[in-house]
Amino acid sequence: MTGSLLSPLLVPVLATEGGGHPFEHISTAAAGSVIDLAWLIPVVPAISAGLLLLFGRRLGRLTSGVAITAIGFSATMATLVLLELLSHPSGDRTFVVDVAAWLDIAGFTVNWSMLVDPLSAVMLMLVTWVGLLIHVYSLGYMSHDSRYERFFAYLNLFAASMLVLVLGSSFLVLFVGWELVGLSSYLLIGFWFEKKEYAAAAKKAFVTNRIGDVGFMVAMFIVFATFGSLEFAEVLPAIGTAATGTLVAIGLLLFVGATGKSAQIPLYVWLPDAMAGPTPVSALIHAATMVTAGVYLIARTSPLYAAIPDIGLIVAWVGGATAFVAAAIACAQVDLKKILAYSTVSQLGYMFIGVGVGDYTAGVFHLLTHGFFKALLFLAAGSVMHAMADRTDIRQMGGLWRKMPITGTTSLIAVLAIAGFPFSSGFYSKEEILAAAAETAGTEALWVLGLLVAGMTAFYMVRWFLLIFTGPKRWEGVTDDAGKAVFHPHESPPSMTLPLLLLAVAAAFGGLLNISPEDGWLHGWLGNTVEAFHHTSEVIPVSWHLPAALAVAAIGVAISIWMFRGTDAKKVQTIGLGGGLVSIARNKFYVDEFYEFFTVKVGGALARGLSRVDKGGVDGIVNGAAGVTRSFAGQARRTQTGYVRSYALGIVAGTIFLGALVAFAFIGGSV
Repeated sequence: MTGSLLSPLLVPVLATEGGGHPFEHISTAAAGSVIDLAWLIPVVPAISAGLLLLFGRRLGRLTSGVAITAIGFSATMATLVLLELLSHPSGDRTFVVDVAAWLDIAGFTVNWSMLVDPLSAVMLMLVTWVGLLIHVYSLGYMSHDSRYERFFAYLNLFAASMLVLVLGSSFLVLFVGWELVGLSSYLLIGFWFEKKEYAAAAKKAFVTNRIGDVGFMVAMFIVFATFGSLEFAEVLPAIGTAATGTLVAIGLLLFVGATGKSAQIPLYVWLPDAMAGPTPVSALIHAATMVTAGVYLIARTSPLYAAIPDIGLIVAWVGGATAFVAAAIACAQVDLKKILAYSTVSQLGYMFIGVGVGDYTAGVFHLLTHGFFKALLFLAAGSVMHAMADRTDIRQMGGLWRKMPITGTTSLIAVLAIAGFPFSSGFYSKEEILAAAAETAGTEALWVLGLLVAGMTAFYMVRWFLLIFTGPKRWEGVTDDAGKAVFHPHESPPSMTLPLLLLAVAAAFGGLLNISPEDGWLHGWLGNTVEAFHHTSEVIPVSWHLPAALAVAAIGVAISIWMFRGTDAKKVQTIGLGGGLVSIARNKFYVDEFYEFFTVKVGGALARGLSRVDKGGVDGIVNGAAGVTRSFAGQARRTQTGYVRSYALGIVAGTIFLGALVAFAFIGGSV
């Protein structure tokens, strides 16, 4: 794609390898090898989570040590697995490790198995190492929380759930991790459940994800009915044997599940509200784990989408629309975490553009780089909140760089990366996605939309940085009722700044993973694991790709600097205000209100109407029949007087009546 432009800029420093088809060859891991023991990667943090939930109170502050040791073990094992895979030839890196028989009913057998291959390996590295840094960061951030022990138990549970999802060798095992991630995210988002709005945010995330999960479940039913199995190694190589209509149904339903987990239109509304959880949770959910699950699912099932590329283009267009809408909303927000939340939704849209047009390496590459710089941005935001008495309005900040030099510098690196600054990690991954769109027939408008979003991203992220770290100190002079200063900005403790520094290195140099789209290391590494589409033509000249991407990013940065550099306290109060499109974007295009109207008001009215039909109609018929029976029985009971003479009279009367009937019948028959 753009290798001809990027290669002269930096010489590739990592080896490249050839490609193939997923599951062409499945190897057997040697007994006792690192790959054979890969099942321990999710099991150890899961056991740790269980122990901490049971005995955390007794352990006290030691719980954090147990939790960090558990995720550290998983990170070490993930690294060893990656190194072991590197020692194998490129066509011999797919392993299915059977752990135990899960279900064995009337000949129907489901094994609890782990799939270890290049795709799962890079996901393991991201989840465990970024997760480890977030655990360490939480030592300082959550140090004064009364439920300190429970928090680390939930973190371990979340990590274990995501690791099960990544390592699952079948749709069913993956779905178990998928659901556990939803459960643990519910617990973490609503961690401070005493606040009603936080509990509501957790429920919103849980319910929204369940909508997407229905699509995933129905897709699994169709997969099993069609292929007789749910194992990736059996289903994906047999894709060509199924009818096109069946594949279309499976592809669309899986994408419905992906839109829930990865917050795409129309199911993206839960993710910004997930900011209710502690900031380390925001970093964990938004950067390295839950939100990437949908992208991972599409990449894992790449042979399916390669067989139905038109459905892949639907994925790409939904991603492009989501990227644009979320970026527009982020431009009008003033909450430092909400801006980052909508930025996550937008960047996830970019990933779906990549996998949708068939360049899975580009999509996974941006997934990795986004994990670096977005985790850094959220942890930096937490550091700022730690210094600013948990305030999140960027209009009340400014001039914090001198007070917080490590947080400010690392934030700048992350902002440059997400804005696509040359040679940063985001520069390479975003440009590769845009190049993939430019080289796919029918997506010219999608390439233009991606460029526009790139400029908007640069605008709102530079705005975010300038209003927080530069300009006048708008927090000075703010006092409480007693006349004491409210804000005392200071740098965070080493437990919080060390993860910032390490993530800053990854955000700056993560582009080395795939410095050239055509012969970068990641391209060769994933070559046998994902099945890319074959691009039909060079729709937009390759010479336009890089200049266009740099130009729109530079314009976004320039406009932001012009508008917000040195903003004083009086002028800053007008930021985020105004009517027209600004007001619409500030109010998130009223999507939440639209959903609330149709689900709460219209849905509530429909439910009340059906309730009346049920009570007045169905119950009315049943209760009416019972009433008639009761009335008849009440009248009949009056004949039961208890007197023998009454019963005798009744018998005589009945006998006379029957005799009369017989007589009339006899006479009538004679005549």
